[in-house]
Amino acid sequence: MNKEALIRLEHIYFSYDGENRVLEDYDLTVQAGECLIVKGDNGAGKSTLFRILNGLSFPDSGRYIFGGDFIDKEYLQNDRNFKRFHQRIGYLFQNHDIMLFNGRVYDEIAYGPRQMGLSDEETDTRVRDCMELFGIGNLADKAPYHLSNGQKKLVALTAVLALNPEVLVMDEPFAGLDKGTKEKLIDFLKAYREFGKTIIIATHEDELELRLGGRVEIMIKR
Repeated sequence: MNKEALIRLEHIYFSYDGENRVLEDYDLTVQAGECLIVKGDNGAGKSTLFRILNGLSFPDSGRYIFGGDFIDKEYLQNDRNFKRFHQRIGYLFQNHDIMLFNGRVYDEIAYGPRQMGLSDEETDTRVRDCMELFGIGNLADKAPYHLSNGQKKLVALTAVLALNPEVLVMDEPFAGLDKGTKEKLIDFLKAYREFGKTIIIATHEDELELRLGGRVEIMIKR
């Protein structure tokens, strides 16, 4: 008997302004600990899918079930549900610049843990541990808008990881990274899976599924 999936999308329909339909009768199942690699042409709905998964957009019809909870506007209007949901699923936007709004890198990464109500000591430990993962401790006091594109992406990702989410959703995380940083990120994702975490990635990277042991979901432009 199959175990209950962590994520289920059932008969999802989504359109912008009720006219431009992006998703039609779309289904998706993701098991806990799985790596799902989403591929498809531009305009196929990958970013829309990711917005739905992260509770930033809601389908016209259909159901989104996360960890047994039905995720919709009403569910997320409850502050406790909202915080719990966004602690469990973290999202690295394709445009990572919109995720950076603090004056210092340290405060950027500490923002999530502080919102969770962690103590200063716990927050500091998380921030420094996460910065160490990507070797960006030297950036702690720098302003994010002064960083290179690759550094900004690592800071945005580190800020997501500071919440220790069960599910990590990443939209084109390798775009604009140099080879060394890209390899560092792939090594991290391998280790992240070994801890039983769930990863969902939209990417055009070839053979990433082989390197991460992932399953591929192909989305077709309507």
